[in-house]
Amino acid sequence: MIVDFQHHFTPRELIKGDPGDRLVLNYDALGAPSYTVHSLLYDLDEHVRMMDLAGIDAAWLTSAAGMCADLETSRLVNDKAKKAERDYPGRFIGAAHAHPLGGAAAMKELARCRHELGCQGVTITSEFDGKWIDDPALEPFWDEVGRLGMFVFVHPALKLNQAQQFDSYDAARAVGREFSLIMATIRLINSGVFDRHPEVIVHVAHLSGGIAGMLARIRSFQDKDFWGTTGNARHGAKGNKDFDYYIRNNLVFDTAGFAGGIGAIKAGLAEIPASRMVFATDYPQEIRKREVVRDFVNNIRALGPDGERILSGNVGLLLKEPPAAEKKKIEQRARR
Repeated sequence: MIVDFQHHFTPRELIKGDPGDRLVLNYDALGAPSYTVHSLLYDLDEHVRMMDLAGIDAAWLTSAAGMCADLETSRLVNDKAKKAERDYPGRFIGAAHAHPLGGAAAMKELARCRHELGCQGVTITSEFDGKWIDDPALEPFWDEVGRLGMFVFVHPALKLNQAQQFDSYDAARAVGREFSLIMATIRLINSGVFDRHPEVIVHVAHLSGGIAGMLARIRSFQDKDFWGTTGNARHGAKGNKDFDYYIRNNLVFDTAGFAGGIGAIKAGLAEIPASRMVFATDYPQEIRKREVVRDFVNNIRALGPDGERILSGNVGLLLKEPPAAEKKKIEQRARR
């Protein structure tokens, strides 16, 4: 089955007014374009029509409104994602939304998502609230994720902690968020998060911001003796194993983020094994037309065995339990 692992929605209750057929662009406090709002975000009937045309079986449903949000918003988004599962059997798979620095209440909500709602993964952003993803304050979050057996989806930050250099040309969205994903990957590995929590799988959006083109340089700077940073507590830190070990064992990368461009996927395959990639679209934000998604699926399939692995062969890297509708089919076949 083909699962879209970066598929967004926003509950109607969280959108002010009626956008109608308009595109409403929100700006952050620094005046940078931040988030676009439109009716496709809550029109799940249209989502299903797109999926039918493109041949997508199910979509893992996440909401920007619930990423690193307050408890009330997180709960609303989680419940609405579960409702989408019920309303469209087999088509949507709800993600958990819980603030990693939200304390005991947020961890309780995360456990509710796992045990009551059946969520297998939780979504956070690459940076938030002035903190980076390797901040020691997140350790209870990593503990709880490991205990619950959930994967973590790292979506690019919707608001960068330091955005001054991206103050024009819509650069914060175009490239700033991608730099944030690259840094999130480096921080997770070199801070030892995976050494302390080897069971944790992190799904990084947008092929980790297109990290493949930077990997040779990043690997070079892992040689702390060569670059003279050995002994420096911050700059000399690195994982216990080679950088690529974590790419092949703890990280999963999705194909969203490039507006359906197949060239980015081909470039990614030069450095990242197809066995660590999953299919994703970023619908209905970066792609909004059904036909573009359909063509994207077809172009990935044209990559041959690697493409088939990306489209459907790696679903089990993240979803250890089949979606409810798929699980029911498996049980029915077993009884025959």
